[in-house]
Amino acid sequence: MKYTKEEVMQFVEEEDVKFIRLAFCDVFGKQKNISVMPDQLQRAFDFGIAIDGSAVDGFGGDVYSDLLLHPDPDTLSILPWRPEHGKVVRMFCTVTYPDGRHFENDTRSILINAVDKAREEGYEFFFGAEMEFYLFKLDENGEPTNIPHDKAGYMDVAVADKGENVRREICLTLEQMGIYPESSHHEEGPGQNEIDFRYSDALSAADHTVAFANVVSTIAARNGLYASFSPRPLEDKPGNGLHINMSVKSKDGKDHRTSMIAGVLEHVPEMTAFLNPVEESYKRLGSNKAPKYVSWSSENRSQLVRIPAAYGEYKRAELRSPDPSANPYLAFALLIYAGLDGIKNETELPRPANINLHKADEKTLSAYRRLPKTRDEAIKIAESSKFIAEHLPEMMIKTYCK
Repeated sequence: MKYTKEEVMQFVEEEDVKFIRLAFCDVFGKQKNISVMPDQLQRAFDFGIAIDGSAVDGFGGDVYSDLLLHPDPDTLSILPWRPEHGKVVRMFCTVTYPDGRHFENDTRSILINAVDKAREEGYEFFFGAEMEFYLFKLDENGEPTNIPHDKAGYMDVAVADKGENVRREICLTLEQMGIYPESSHHEEGPGQNEIDFRYSDALSAADHTVAFANVVSTIAARNGLYASFSPRPLEDKPGNGLHINMSVKSKDGKDHRTSMIAGVLEHVPEMTAFLNPVEESYKRLGSNKAPKYVSWSSENRSQLVRIPAAYGEYKRAELRSPDPSANPYLAFALLIYAGLDGIKNETELPRPANINLHKADEKTLSAYRRLPKTRDEAIKIAESSKFIAEHLPEMMIKTYCK
């Protein structure tokens, strides 16, 4: 549901709201927040709420210590796990300097700029995330272990699937927050789960992805478990992916999907440092259906980009390389810019790779570009990329490429 500032003020007064959480992310996509009381809400809307940026990863250290949070009323959501009396609500925020200028390393603003750029050129992009996570047991001190919650496999059912009730609670909680999952199931790894989201506009999809991680961690803890979004939490088991489904609509009514995909394929090595930002990311790529080469195909899950079987409004492209350590605001922004580049230049798709690249011989594989093998390699490619330099602030690039 979309709210105005006035409607938020009315909601807080009428629904016994006692705390308003103003949420934002550091540059790596980790959610942060500050809580204010209802009598501070008008000030938050009018002037913003001050935070110490020097204590936030990637916000520039002591030089940019004074920053302001500005809540987006469209993102108002109750936190259902908090008390019914004296409710707690949350809104996502943009970040500015005290003089009103947008803060360069506010990744939500970076995505907003990408969405605005696409709209100016007559396009709108839509995203749906498929995020995987493991559920691990806690030890006697309440600390996470590497012991999976169950030993079930892909789409198994209870009693082998012990995550069924946890996923149910997560999905119902998301629905109470206005976020609508499409499906949920047990994944291939022991204790591994997946929940997929309904398609939405880019900004809502990114907000929902950040909220999802918070909900999963919260519900897991309430059930005496630990939720891990690590790209490879168990060395000999499948890693966690953040499969990103995307599509584009245009004012001219034409189908620009192939050019969009071609643009993504062209620029994906340059984006990999941001789609796969941690060392563990590169332990996942190339194993257990995670892609290793720049390729595409219909339905084939060994490819970087898969075109799922779907019709009408459900036609989309699925990018399979990102993992949950990626900041969704940055990931979606870069994918929009890559898609726009492909559409503008009418980039042609290479021939589809209708083979299993995980089992292909070296001669066959030599025809395909590889994704970066390591984080260091991904960083070097990003640092030398004109595409990245054009679309991300210098401070952001330096933060990721340390």
